[in-house]
Amino acid sequence: MRHLRANAPRPPSLSSFQIGRDAVVVSASPGAVKLKPQAWYAGSSQPFLETTPLRQWIARSLNRKFIVASAAGLLAVSLIFLLAFVTLYRSQLQEERTLKASEVNRLLQAALINAMLKRDLEGLRQIIDDLGKEGSIRQVMILNPAGEVRFASDHELIGTQLMKPDEPACPGCLPASALTKEAQFTIADSSGRNLLRAVHPVRNQARCAQCHGPTELKPINGILVVDHEADTLRTRILRSTGLLMGSGAVVVMLSVVGGWWFIDRFVLKPVAGLATGVSELASGRLEARVTIAGADEISQLARTFNQMAENLAHGMETVREQQAFLQNLIDAIPDGIRVIGPDYRIVLANQTYAQHLGQTVPETIGAACHRSSHQRDNPCPPQLIACPLVEIAKTGVPIKTLQSFIHNKDGAFLHVEVYGAPMRVHAQGKETTYIVESIRDLAKQLQYSHQQKHATLSQLAAGVAHEIRNPLASIRIALDTLFKLRDGGVRDDEQLYEYLHLTDRQIDRCIDITERLLRLSLPPGQSPDLVSINSALQETISLLTLEALQRGVTIELMLSETDARTVASDSEIRIVIVNLTQNAFHAMPNGGVLRVSSRADEKWVAMEFADTGTGIRPDDLPYIFDPFFSRRADGGRGTGLGLPICRAIAERWGGEIQVATQLDHGSRFRVRLPDADATDFS
Repeated sequence: MRHLRANAPRPPSLSSFQIGRDAVVVSASPGAVKLKPQAWYAGSSQPFLETTPLRQWIARSLNRKFIVASAAGLLAVSLIFLLAFVTLYRSQLQEERTLKASEVNRLLQAALINAMLKRDLEGLRQIIDDLGKEGSIRQVMILNPAGEVRFASDHELIGTQLMKPDEPACPGCLPASALTKEAQFTIADSSGRNLLRAVHPVRNQARCAQCHGPTELKPINGILVVDHEADTLRTRILRSTGLLMGSGAVVVMLSVVGGWWFIDRFVLKPVAGLATGVSELASGRLEARVTIAGADEISQLARTFNQMAENLAHGMETVREQQAFLQNLIDAIPDGIRVIGPDYRIVLANQTYAQHLGQTVPETIGAACHRSSHQRDNPCPPQLIACPLVEIAKTGVPIKTLQSFIHNKDGAFLHVEVYGAPMRVHAQGKETTYIVESIRDLAKQLQYSHQQKHATLSQLAAGVAHEIRNPLASIRIALDTLFKLRDGGVRDDEQLYEYLHLTDRQIDRCIDITERLLRLSLPPGQSPDLVSINSALQETISLLTLEALQRGVTIELMLSETDARTVASDSEIRIVIVNLTQNAFHAMPNGGVLRVSSRADEKWVAMEFADTGTGIRPDDLPYIFDPFFSRRADGGRGTGLGLPICRAIAERWGGEIQVATQLDHGSRFRVRLPDADATDFS
């Protein structure tokens, strides 16, 4: 008897398939393939393959990641379809074999019944032998209800027992259910080849009862068993499977190659161009642009990138222009300017400040303020130097202080007046306070004062020349007359005496004019003088008569009946008179009236200058005494030092300057000084 095996292993069935963000996993029953390429996407912290260099090599290229991912995905999908196809194919093949086996069994059953009714056992054997010779059938057997082989295409099996209840593990035996219903199952013969065994019970019928007995007692007359060749079917399945796998592999390769070409042509190369442009832009090359033809999303992204780069370049150019404008703006300020951060570092400075200390602006920026101006390694001690950063941090209000800076080259001291003010800036969600310092060189300020005085004197030169010209002309006329009398031999002592007196008076007038100019140009004395306000006004205004005439201005001089006197510098008082008078001229570009008056009341003497000019704008009024501030109504360009000098002189001698103005109706400046006659000098 051939050794048959009924528990041959079934092909593996697919139990799960998963493509996730972190893994591509194909799991199957024992013996199935397991593919676990984990973390193939870029940036994953999970290992992609066992070999770290390989994972890094793949992660460095979008092209490689696409190929690996595509291959893994296509392979997984191919396995799904392959296993599904094999399962479906095997199921259909099993159904087809079962159907054919059932048809063969029914044919044999009919032939068996017919032969038994006719008692043609020899014909039945012949049918079984012929069927056993078919290529797709390995064995045909007919068993009696007890499981004994009565007929078989292999005659050696006749008389053997195929159903042994006491040996349930018999591989070639029939199960007990074969007596009652049809069954098909796979077994293995002694050579290990698979067979499909079809079992069909032959039920007892009424016409068979005469030989086999009643159907109630013997429902089964026999059992028909047919073993079909399974290896041929399996070979066809394997051939079909191999063809399908080969076709699938070709499809996968074509898909990968086609996908790679598409991705490389339309994605990778444009993305590489974008990456190059972004890298150049990040390195500071704002002119970098990307050229990608087409109208797809990447092309639109390239155009958007170019527009972004254009806007960035324009924005950076605007920032540079604004920085240059800001630097030029503060460089145009005559005073030194520096801006100090909370860390004592200079963030902005102008040329004047750098020149004060023998530095350049780039050398100044970023340096510590105490190192730049005082040559100190640490912040200035607040008990020795009034540091604006420390004082403003305490009070929050601006501060003015006198300091001595040290020149960076020769170590010379530079005496300066420092005006510090806080500047609060909101940035990155927080407020930062910077200190803006205006630094004025006291030596230059004194120089500006002398320059202003010299400028005033030069403006008076024309008036002085005009005043002297008339007396000199009178003297010339008198001398010419005397020469004519002498040449004519006429002797008239009385007329001669009259012309000599005329000459003497005109010479006194010239001397008086020159003395007025000298008193105006004298430097301030170390000790104050007793100054007559009426005389100073009368003599100084007379020097400005020509300028008033040229400008169409009428000067009305109204002096106090009693002489108003004060203790001050005579030349400085005259400088105040000149500056305030000329300011009134400038405020009346189309001419007008200037009323100059003096008065004395109790403790004060006052000089008042009231014009009918344009007046001062309310916005400008708070700044008229600031140095270098100039708003002349006649369109001229002033130094902006006249009024600051006037106020400084008045305050130096214990006085003050008051101003009242009305736009388009004129201004009135009043200088008040202590009355010398009311002051107790004891």
